[in-house]
Amino acid sequence: MRDLDLFEQALGLDEPWRVAASEFDPERRRLDLRLDFERGARFRCPEGDCAECEVHDTSEKSWRHLDFFQHEAYLTARVPRVRCPEHGVRQVTLSWARPGSGFTLLFEALLMAMVSEMPVRAVAELVGEHDTRVWRVLHHYVDRARAEEDFSGVERVGIDETSNKRGQDYVSVFADLDAGRAIFATEGREAAVYKRFVSDLEAHSGSAGQIDEVCQDMSESYLTGALEHLPEAEITFDRYHVKAELTKAVDEVRRSERKEHGALLARSRYLWPRNPNNLTDKQRVRLDDLLRQPLRTTRAYNWMLKFDHFYELDHPAAEDYLRRWCRGAVRSRLEPIIGFAHMIADHWLGVVRWHHSRVSNGLLEGLNSLIQAAKRRARGYRSTRNYIAMIYLTVGKLDLSVTHAK
Repeated sequence: MRDLDLFEQALGLDEPWRVAASEFDPERRRLDLRLDFERGARFRCPEGDCAECEVHDTSEKSWRHLDFFQHEAYLTARVPRVRCPEHGVRQVTLSWARPGSGFTLLFEALLMAMVSEMPVRAVAELVGEHDTRVWRVLHHYVDRARAEEDFSGVERVGIDETSNKRGQDYVSVFADLDAGRAIFATEGREAAVYKRFVSDLEAHSGSAGQIDEVCQDMSESYLTGALEHLPEAEITFDRYHVKAELTKAVDEVRRSERKEHGALLARSRYLWPRNPNNLTDKQRVRLDDLLRQPLRTTRAYNWMLKFDHFYELDHPAAEDYLRRWCRGAVRSRLEPIIGFAHMIADHWLGVVRWHHSRVSNGLLEGLNSLIQAAKRRARGYRSTRNYIAMIYLTVGKLDLSVTHAK
């Protein structure tokens, strides 16, 4: 078998395409294959089931292919345009590459498999390409896969923010709580992110009216957005975010009291937020010593432990318990604890809603951990668009089988 015949079979070329020539340069470690077609060949119009059309003109294009052993391989071909009686002049569809790409479909499939496991920059260095070219491929297939998404069955969503860069650079991520995946990500954390979410939902066969449950934190921006753009949804304030606000209040008490008892409270910051059952023996001994001291921080800590009981009770006993807790907390003479109690009163329906919905953003916290791990491996992303694409790739459970389609 001639080498050209071997390459034709390996590439899976369809008539009238053939391998016209091959050239191997051992110094450049490169294999070049020239593809061509016979004079007078006809091609189908890419617009539909038209009859085969005659060639109007051609332009030469090249694509990088999978390596030939350890050598880079490239395909070059005269790509024809046909004159269709119905659609006019159109460039033909190629079986080995998509329009506008400098890579073959198989090489792009390799890139997508690699970027699913490795940072884009590392992939680019490994294959000897600039990372912007790899990002273009990633964006194409992520956008294409998302275009095929169907959100008609999405009913319960959670929203949380994830940081892109240091400072106030945030992305809001919406997750389908039942499917366990991110379905929409957008820049910012203001109320308008809900408007953009609904727009994307409608673009994928969903609607605002079908969302009957939202789980989020107590930020006014998210609350405003949910009330305005998801009018049929019940809002549950995520229990872990609620607890985080109380933990923050306890820490405020500790920081203010440390001015008086610096030595006693030194290096105790990470003891107070944690459940006593999760402390080491050494940490538990230290905490027990602190709890025996007449400290305001100790009183704040005890209010925090009492609040935890709210999530252990059944409704309506839990709601009655929370009312009593708030009344006592307001009389605690601990300003941060009093402020937290007022916050609970202002967001009462969403806090007690947890006992009906039993939803939380624990899923989103897990997704965020995967997102941040990918970001750390990549040492950050140069643009928010890249960051969002990586969110979809990492936790969106996209169907990327289109990368293998011809």
